[in-house]
Amino acid sequence: MNGKWFDQMSKVLVPLAGKLNNNRYLTVLRDAFMLAFPITIFGSIVVVLMNLPFLESFLTESSLTAFRDAVGNAPQASLGIISLFVVFGIGYYLSKSYEVEPIFGAVIAMASFLLLTPFFMTPEGGKEIVTDVIPLDRLGAKGMFAGMLVAFTSTEIYRLIVQRNWVIKMPAAVPPAVSKSFSALIPATVTLSVFLLVNIGFTRLLETNFHDLIFNVVQAPLVGLGSGIVPTLIAVFFAQLLWFFGLHGQIIVNSVMDPIWNTLSLENLNTYTKTGEVPHIISKQFIETYTVGMGGTGMTLAVVVALLLFMKSKQMKQVGKLALAPGIFNVNEPVIFGLPIVMNPLILIPWILSPMIVTLVTYFAMSTGMVPPPTGVAVPWTVPIFISGIMATNSLAGGILQLINFCIVLAIWFPFLKFIDRMNLKKGTPDPTGEIKGTEQSA
Repeated sequence: MNGKWFDQMSKVLVPLAGKLNNNRYLTVLRDAFMLAFPITIFGSIVVVLMNLPFLESFLTESSLTAFRDAVGNAPQASLGIISLFVVFGIGYYLSKSYEVEPIFGAVIAMASFLLLTPFFMTPEGGKEIVTDVIPLDRLGAKGMFAGMLVAFTSTEIYRLIVQRNWVIKMPAAVPPAVSKSFSALIPATVTLSVFLLVNIGFTRLLETNFHDLIFNVVQAPLVGLGSGIVPTLIAVFFAQLLWFFGLHGQIIVNSVMDPIWNTLSLENLNTYTKTGEVPHIISKQFIETYTVGMGGTGMTLAVVVALLLFMKSKQMKQVGKLALAPGIFNVNEPVIFGLPIVMNPLILIPWILSPMIVTLVTYFAMSTGMVPPPTGVAVPWTVPIFISGIMATNSLAGGILQLINFCIVLAIWFPFLKFIDRMNLKKGTPDPTGEIKGTEQSA
């Protein structure tokens, strides 16, 4: 692999990755999902507590039912309405990026979303329509793409009106809170009127609603595509390749794939809490638990262990010592830049190959029923290996699968690391006692 190849790849990937990483809308979308992260963690913790496998051993059926009823509104009030938080976040961060009042952008985005949301539902098995209610699925996974589209559009309308100075200006003596409210009056009225007219067009002329149209035309096909193993492997490949060139591949790829993966996770969680079944194998938790959750991007905890246990050169031992503690909690910058992995052609093959093989092995194990898929419970990415696998799948098999994958990664990396280790040792010359001396010594 020569320098010309690196130059050609860099010329293509670096500008493209830079554009994606600096794209206003992708950045806002990433920040909006992170805004909802603490809430999803709270809801996920409650779901885990409700479904602990040993609860039935020391609680009676009536006590277990009472416990689940008592805490059951927590997932609904967090994960069940996650689209609302994402809409709020998009409105806030997009307005902030344009340097207009962000809190009003967020509120207007939420109001616009609700204007297009049906306030009625038909109960399962029922014929009569119940009015003056909002179905939770419209505020959860099913409404995710509709919410994102409305939030971006409404905030753009709001900021355009503000930036053109079509606002009510109050005297300087008026309190700031009152002045800002009046400034937002015209932008809010115009924006909400637009979405009110859109809703009238859908419901009266087309006899449908915006949510159903977006779900059937956009969300369902994208989610179906994103749940396949081939698109997932492509995403994993580009995440690894971008990291190889020193770009944060996880952030860049996730900014594109997160809306799909998060939607799949929410659908998994909704179904799991109701029926105990998990409809999708690929989801946000699949990616985070079985690739990132094994030492960070590239599953480098196995690499760190190999450096400490099997390598002899001082440099590689030192990198292993520095990277072990962070690697346990899935922080792997010390090994990425210390080994180094970035721009190191000697380890490009294991760096790209091992996550893709592990993804295939994990998908096979789950598709054949040997290991249950992740339930949709949000597991913090810093949770160590084995524990995160158990939490994500609510089964011991999920943790054992992580350990098997760990061994696979170790086997793939070992010959490449050993080759580099020998190269480092050859920098010195052995003396009669067998000790290596020179620029590199064994540790």
